[in-house]
Amino acid sequence: MPKVWEACITLAILIAVLAVGIIVFEVDPHVPMFVGVCAAALMAMYLGYGWDEIEKSMMDGIYKALQSCCILIIVGILIGVWIDAGVVPSMVYYGLKILHPAIFFIAVVLICSITSLATGTSWGTMGTMGVAFMGIGFGLGMDPGMTAGAILSGAYFGDKMSPLSDTTNLAPAMAGTDVMSHVKAMILPTAVTYGLTLVIFGVLGAMQYHGGDADMSRVTEFSMALNAAEGGVFHINPLLLLPPVIVIVAVAMKVPAIPGITLGIFAGAILGLIFQPNCNLGSLFDFGINGYKFGEESLAFFEASLTEETAYTMTRLLESGGILNMMFSVSMTIIAMMFGGIMEYTHQLEVVVNQLKKLAKGPAGLVALTEVTCVISNATMPEQYISIVVPGRMYAEEYRKMGLHPTVLSSALEGAGTVTSALIPWNTCGVFISDTLDIEVVKYGPWALFNWMMPIINFIFVALGLTLKDMDGKPFRKKAAKV
Repeated sequence: MPKVWEACITLAILIAVLAVGIIVFEVDPHVPMFVGVCAAALMAMYLGYGWDEIEKSMMDGIYKALQSCCILIIVGILIGVWIDAGVVPSMVYYGLKILHPAIFFIAVVLICSITSLATGTSWGTMGTMGVAFMGIGFGLGMDPGMTAGAILSGAYFGDKMSPLSDTTNLAPAMAGTDVMSHVKAMILPTAVTYGLTLVIFGVLGAMQYHGGDADMSRVTEFSMALNAAEGGVFHINPLLLLPPVIVIVAVAMKVPAIPGITLGIFAGAILGLIFQPNCNLGSLFDFGINGYKFGEESLAFFEASLTEETAYTMTRLLESGGILNMMFSVSMTIIAMMFGGIMEYTHQLEVVVNQLKKLAKGPAGLVALTEVTCVISNATMPEQYISIVVPGRMYAEEYRKMGLHPTVLSSALEGAGTVTSALIPWNTCGVFISDTLDIEVVKYGPWALFNWMMPIINFIFVALGLTLKDMDGKPFRKKAAKV
């Protein structure tokens, strides 16, 4: 076991290098994170571990994130194919026709919530509905950061509460309880957080809308640029809304995420070959790996008929997707898990947390410590699953000793680990969101209301004793701690 100061040196190096690289030099987090990997490996060698052990720990860490890497790659293909097929443009076009500016943010939260609840995946929700809503938001003149924040709030609410979600199953498994008990224990604080999120976004929508008649000129311009029947570049058709429905239904029927999303790719490709004259097998293959690119005729049309701002946003929004554009996220995931694998195998994080345990003087203190550890895990071993697994393993016995029901621990793991991963720029979730929605964490972070309010409200409910249960599932009393 390493000493506390030895583990702290590794963490300090990682945090310092990331801070300098991202804040001072404004570079991507990959190389600073790799420096952290080097620091963790050197400390492991100092502690007496051989290189074979260190290398195996890195590979084990990477293996845990391979599913995430596969999903990243497949979502990249999906976005490129769906844009070429006219699926995303159709979602944006009809969304502009239906959604009113005053209710836009509330509608985004609700629709993303339903999608994520039905599928159990926040990533799938953001890669499909999220991309469309970013375009609709621009057409309605909404702030991109607020739009992305509303998308995340809905997507992570569903991810947190859906029995189909991997994190919703992982948290109770680590705590020692069942999924349905876990979901029931989360209802009260999550419902309050969700309600506050809807109220605030309702106010934000009214402020953005400014009341009265909305200026729909941008909506009209954006819609015309999308629809070939109105002079645009895509052949819009209601049937092109079928692929996202197929994905939602497939995953809701408990089809695993990877084959469920793949069904959406094939459905989009088939419809694209039917409805889009310029869509062919070669373009689908090309845009699936390189991302969608407008042709010269489309670019000439934009320059001739659109304002400079609309033309720029059209190209920036729809020239996206592809496997290669997701390699930023995949490579970040691999490097991050190299670090996480070493830190877990050599117990460097464990010894720090063991010292922190001494600060927990009661149930509220233990929950607060659990949530802080989840956030630290998301930042230092930047993978959502680790932020649930590591604290869950470390604190389960402490909760039992204090006489607390396992759902108190599982609620803390989900209330902090699952949702705060999106707020860390170098976390695999933060990187995925930035790539998929084409917006930096610093811009959407303040508006991801559900994500940063959830751990706070969960702690308040614990501190008030409203969600504390003893081992029998009854309201917790102080005497239970002595049992």
